[in-house]
Amino acid sequence: MILPLCFTLFATVAQEQPKPAENTICPVMGQKVSEKSPTVAVNGREYRVCCAPCGPKLEKNPDKYLNPDGTPKNAKKKYSASPKY
Repeated sequence: MILPLCFTLFATVAQEQPKPAENTICPVMGQKVSEKSPTVAVNGREYRVCCAPCGPKLEKNPDKYLNPDGTPKNAKKKYSASPKY
Protein backbone atom coordinates (compact mmCIF):
# COMPACT_ATOMS: atom_id res chain seq x y z
CA MET A 1 0.00 0.00 0.00
CA ILE A 2 2.79 2.42 0.79
CA LEU A 3 4.78 1.61 -2.35
CA PRO A 4 2.04 2.66 -4.84
CA LEU A 5 1.55 5.85 -2.83
CA CYS A 6 5.27 6.65 -3.14
CA PHE A 7 5.15 6.13 -6.92
CA THR A 8 2.11 8.40 -7.15
CA LEU A 9 3.84 11.14 -5.17
CA PHE A 10 7.02 10.79 -7.23
CA ALA A 11 5.05 11.02 -10.48
CA THR A 12 3.25 14.13 -9.25
CA VAL A 13 6.51 15.86 -8.31
CA ALA A 14 8.14 14.86 -11.61
CA GLN A 15 5.24 16.35 -13.59
CA GLU A 16 5.53 19.68 -11.78
CA GLN A 17 9.10 20.29 -12.98
CA PRO A 18 9.05 21.22 -16.69
CA LYS A 19 12.13 20.69 -18.83
CA PRO A 20 14.24 23.87 -18.96
CA ALA A 21 13.93 26.16 -21.96
CA GLU A 22 16.45 25.60 -24.75
CA ASN A 23 14.97 27.69 -27.58
CA THR A 24 16.89 30.67 -28.93
CA ILE A 25 13.98 32.32 -30.76
CA CYS A 26 10.45 33.06 -29.64
CA PRO A 27 8.06 30.35 -30.90
CA VAL A 28 5.37 33.00 -31.46
CA MET A 29 7.13 36.00 -33.03
CA GLY A 30 10.47 34.54 -34.13
CA GLN A 31 12.51 37.18 -32.27
CA LYS A 32 15.79 36.26 -30.56
CA VAL A 33 15.47 35.32 -26.89
CA SER A 34 18.04 35.02 -24.12
CA GLU A 35 18.30 33.46 -20.68
CA LYS A 36 16.78 36.68 -19.30
CA SER A 37 13.66 36.39 -21.49
CA PRO A 38 10.32 35.49 -19.91
CA THR A 39 9.48 31.79 -19.89
CA VAL A 40 6.22 29.89 -20.11
CA ALA A 41 5.61 26.19 -19.41
CA VAL A 42 3.66 24.26 -22.04
CA ASN A 43 3.22 20.48 -22.17
CA GLY A 44 5.89 19.85 -19.53
CA ARG A 45 8.53 22.03 -21.17
CA GLU A 46 9.57 25.65 -20.69
CA TYR A 47 9.92 28.00 -23.63
CA ARG A 48 11.49 31.45 -23.72
CA VAL A 49 9.33 34.12 -25.34
CA CYS A 50 10.36 37.57 -26.56
CA CYS A 51 7.72 39.48 -24.59
CA ALA A 52 5.02 38.98 -21.98
CA PRO A 53 2.08 38.93 -24.48
CA CYS A 54 3.61 35.94 -26.33
CA GLY A 55 3.32 33.71 -23.25
CA PRO A 56 -0.49 33.50 -23.20
CA LYS A 57 -0.59 33.08 -26.98
CA LEU A 58 1.69 30.05 -26.74
CA GLU A 59 -0.24 28.60 -23.79
CA LYS A 60 -3.61 29.08 -25.50
CA ASN A 61 -2.65 27.50 -28.84
CA PRO A 62 0.59 25.47 -28.56
CA ASP A 63 -0.19 23.38 -31.67
CA LYS A 64 -0.01 26.53 -33.78
CA TYR A 65 3.56 27.28 -32.64
CA LEU A 66 5.06 23.88 -31.66
CA ASN A 67 5.75 20.68 -33.56
CA PRO A 68 4.50 17.39 -32.06
CA ASP A 69 8.00 16.74 -30.65
CA GLY A 70 7.91 20.09 -28.80
CA THR A 71 10.31 22.02 -31.00
CA PRO A 72 9.15 25.45 -32.15
CA LYS A 73 7.81 25.37 -35.71
CA ASN A 74 9.90 28.42 -36.58
CA ALA A 75 13.16 26.83 -35.36
CA LYS A 76 15.91 26.40 -37.93
CA LYS A 77 16.21 22.89 -39.28
CA LYS A 78 19.41 21.01 -38.48
CA TYR A 79 21.08 19.62 -41.55
CA SER A 80 23.69 16.90 -41.62
CA ALA A 81 27.20 17.66 -42.84
CA SER A 82 26.95 15.10 -45.63
CA PRO A 83 23.96 15.49 -47.94
CA LYS A 84 21.95 12.39 -48.77
CA TYR A 85 21.26 11.91 -52.44
